[in-house]
Amino acid sequence: MAETNIASGSSLAIKQYSAALLANTLKATTAMDNLVGPIEPTAAMDKVAGQSAPGMPIVRIDNLMKNPGDTVSLDLVDTISGEPLMGDINREGKGNSLSFSSMDIKIDLSSKVIDAGGSMSQQRTKWQLREIALAQLSGYFPRLSAQTSLVHLAGARGSQQGTDWAIPLQSAPNFASVMVNPVKAPTYNRHFVVNGANLTAGGQQLASIASTDQLKLAHLDNIRKRLDDMDQPLQPVKMDGDKAAQTSKMWVFLATPNQYSILLTEGSLRAFQQNAVNRAAYFDTRHPLFAGEVGMWNGILVIKNERAVRFLPGDSTQIITSANAATATESAQTVNGSLGGGYAVERGLLLGAQALGIAYGKTKVSGIQFGWKEHWYNFESNLEVMGEKVCGHMKTRFSIDDGTGTKVPTDFGVIAVDSAVPL
Repeated sequence: MAETNIASGSSLAIKQYSAALLANTLKATTAMDNLVGPIEPTAAMDKVAGQSAPGMPIVRIDNLMKNPGDTVSLDLVDTISGEPLMGDINREGKGNSLSFSSMDIKIDLSSKVIDAGGSMSQQRTKWQLREIALAQLSGYFPRLSAQTSLVHLAGARGSQQGTDWAIPLQSAPNFASVMVNPVKAPTYNRHFVVNGANLTAGGQQLASIASTDQLKLAHLDNIRKRLDDMDQPLQPVKMDGDKAAQTSKMWVFLATPNQYSILLTEGSLRAFQQNAVNRAAYFDTRHPLFAGEVGMWNGILVIKNERAVRFLPGDSTQIITSANAATATESAQTVNGSLGGGYAVERGLLLGAQALGIAYGKTKVSGIQFGWKEHWYNFESNLEVMGEKVCGHMKTRFSIDDGTGTKVPTDFGVIAVDSAVPL
């Protein structure tokens, strides 16, 4: 029997490990990954933009896997409104024109290199070294993707740091290139700050936020009331197998660990947790969104995220004021410096359907989204391995009619909610 021998650097080895990196990345279990929905375009929409059907907060867009280019366009068709034409009135020439709003997502190549060791390390054999490197990269890329999604959705990086953060601070010179697409501050009509028992629209309230302005279940009631009152609210989240999707609308609130901990101190904790159990029972099989630390209140599924977009007292962040709502021109806003050393402001995210798009291209080395390369150097005594991916993330934003005929830039599927938290 002939011995199977896959040489170092062979095309077969490259493709095997490229596929493994893709599989391990897409299956990573983080709160952000569980928000991803499948691409299910209709035939008509596939020809226009390849958008996904309404469903989960994050959608994948694979157009650039098949077509050349580094940008994919998403288009929104405005809902028609106005009075009907009655009786025998002349209807010719009185049709409503279709109105579109569009945005582009750009993709780029992201890479991470690991030095797998020198001559003495080879005692473990190069296959084991590859497995070790693959495990490291398979942990790194899900973290990078989840953090990129979080920062785009929040419209800010914040100042929280740690060894697990792959995204640099917003002040870093390479921040823009790492994020690929511009990070846009929340639009005025999609940004609220906790202010006592109420929610104040716009980020200017951050200048006077107090340590007592903490997120409570009553604020979730306030958010739900606002959703019900909006002419064009966030589209509810719809998941496969949800038998109550049509009768019981649901949105997802991605809470920071501190925000979630504060909600757990409420007197209605038992109902908060039981509501999630009751809603999960409507699914054919238990959806991963309901696993882990979750609660539910007034149609809003609250999920504890792994990390936070955090602002310390005196930090500056970009906002859109009411005066600039129609242009989405950003300005700097300083967080109340008198908030106190033991407190910070953290940003929770209320998510509806199609809040974020992730566009994928293909790497040259593998022909799929992720690639694996290896490089021997120092007279083939040392091994470097590299993982790479081609994609781009971007928060969906369209110009939407505000009811008066004026189109206003609007974050399509996410509302930012800032609150004070004890550290």
